[in-house]
Amino acid sequence: MSSASPAVSIGIDFGTSNTVVALAADDRRVEAIRFEHGGLRHSTYVSALCFWEDRPGAGAQAEGGPWAIEQFLEGRHVYRFLQSFKTFAASSSFNTTQVFRQRFKFEDILAAFLRTLARHGGDKFGFEAANITVGRPVRFAGGNPDDDLAMQRYRAAFERLGAGHARYVYEPVGAAFSFARRLERDATVLVADFGGGTSDFSVMRFSRAGGHLRAEPLGHAGIGIAGDTFDYRIVDHVVSPRLGKGSSFRSFDKVLPIPNSHYTNLARWHQLALMKSNGDLRELRELARTALKPDQLEDFITIVDLDLGFSLYRAVSDAKVALSAKDEVDFRFRGGGVDIGAAITRKKFESWIADDIARLGATVDKVLGEARITAREVEKVFLTGGTSFVPAVRNLFAERFGNERLMSGDQFESIAYGLALIGHSPEPDRWTADGGLKASA
Repeated sequence: MSSASPAVSIGIDFGTSNTVVALAADDRRVEAIRFEHGGLRHSTYVSALCFWEDRPGAGAQAEGGPWAIEQFLEGRHVYRFLQSFKTFAASSSFNTTQVFRQRFKFEDILAAFLRTLARHGGDKFGFEAANITVGRPVRFAGGNPDDDLAMQRYRAAFERLGAGHARYVYEPVGAAFSFARRLERDATVLVADFGGGTSDFSVMRFSRAGGHLRAEPLGHAGIGIAGDTFDYRIVDHVVSPRLGKGSSFRSFDKVLPIPNSHYTNLARWHQLALMKSNGDLRELRELARTALKPDQLEDFITIVDLDLGFSLYRAVSDAKVALSAKDEVDFRFRGGGVDIGAAITRKKFESWIADDIARLGATVDKVLGEARITAREVEKVFLTGGTSFVPAVRNLFAERFGNERLMSGDQFESIAYGLALIGHSPEPDRWTADGGLKASA
């Protein structure tokens, strides 16, 4: 693989759901790398890994992105599938996971994923390139995230690929750099970046002097609520009850509730596959024999047994997206003889995510407080990420700042674009997450 020209700056937005790589030339032209798969060109690379062995003991092979999902769905080999693994980056309780006969630390998983990314990127970029900027959340996902631990793991993974020199910049700062190209005058901008696992906010002050765009970061804040959270609200209220959540089983002369712990596996579709190996599926089969509503548990067992989680979550995500444009949608999932259907109104959905929206609002207030400004002093609000289209999210910002100040950009590429542009700023290292508060662009 040949590395990019020294004049090219590389921006890498490693996301919970998708990863984007952008290249910026020294004349500020920027473009995202396209990945050829299934006859289509994609600017996003699914943040997923699939390990498999052609035969037992032959040694694990690995694929990433859409090729990982393809390998998983074909199911021709014994496999281990990993997705949304970014959510474990800051978890001190996550040490290793077993992949066949090997123990993988987080940095092993990330390095393996990045190798597949580079391989499918062809000769467009290499990790040994001189100018690499990597995005990171303001606050990592998890109940008690250890940001320092997450960054140790990031650096260890990138160093293995020859990118120990990479700089790390808050993801909303990257989005702000992308947005700033549109500005025709000085402005104080709030950037709201909604990913799969986290939502991050930055307040930036942009000004022009002597033909150069200058920027000053005023405040940053983040929270572990984002698109995946909203998906799970639909699963919890529509899918899980249909699969037996809230029902009961008989144990001798007692009637007991089905343990809710089994339904936490529905938080992400790929976790369902793990139920085959961790004993949960066996326990579900035992519960089904004495359940008061055995058909519901049998449907749950079928979804796990036939690896239908991907299709189930695609239906959930489609319903969420549709609710951004419609007041009511008909959710429908069919597969393996399982049929789950329900009408979901936007009003219901908004009641399910109301607490999440309130916590997002509190985080917006927090970043304004850190920046020591009021909502009135924010002149532009730049919303990026697919969740920014959810009406309840948009209303949150419209109520605080007014519709006229809200702007959107490319929902998937803007962060990577900005990260690549930061590499061409006069003092790019001043933009690192642990750098100074003032910088010029």
